[in-house]
Amino acid sequence: MRHNKKINHLGRTSEHRKALLSNMASSLIEKKRINTTVAKAKALRKFVEPLITKAKDDTTHSRRIVFSYLQNKNAVSILFREVAEKIADRPGGYTRILKTGNRLGDNAEMCIIELVDYNETMLAAKEEAAKPKKRSRRGGSTKKENVVSTAAKVKQDEKELKVIEDVQVEETEEISDAVDGTETPKTTPAE
Repeated sequence: MRHNKKINHLGRTSEHRKALLSNMASSLIEKKRINTTVAKAKALRKFVEPLITKAKDDTTHSRRIVFSYLQNKNAVSILFREVAEKIADRPGGYTRILKTGNRLGDNAEMCIIELVDYNETMLAAKEEAAKPKKRSRRGGSTKKENVVSTAAKVKQDEKELKVIEDVQVEETEEISDAVDGTETPKTTPAE
């Protein structure tokens, strides 16, 4: 039975595991997103989220505690300056794991672990979904605008199609003249 065995040892000694997680946490804080295996990402999430929570309280004591885990001054300063400001109102869940498939060499399950507040594409999609749609009782104005814009697009497409057809007709005439051998001389305007 494996009661109370919550730590994934990752097949490493305790010193090696601490160094691995410290380095990965520093890289995550500096680069905001890293590629790794799912097992390491899950262990990293347990390691780094309490440190990010500590960073919300910017005191000398909390800086020293975080430094004792990370052993990287640059990562600590980035964590307390940039990251803590962005996650100030978030009550937890600072990281996201996105599975990316299996690695070719050993078929290990790979993923991307990232800080949630730094993924601009997902934030932009979330803002678009959160925007309230304009609603009115009549709602006719938006339909009319859509019809007008669609009609303008159709006219533009027709013009482009006509130009393309004219060019194709001219090319086919030139080809047929070349095949017949009755090439018409092109006159240039007199100067």
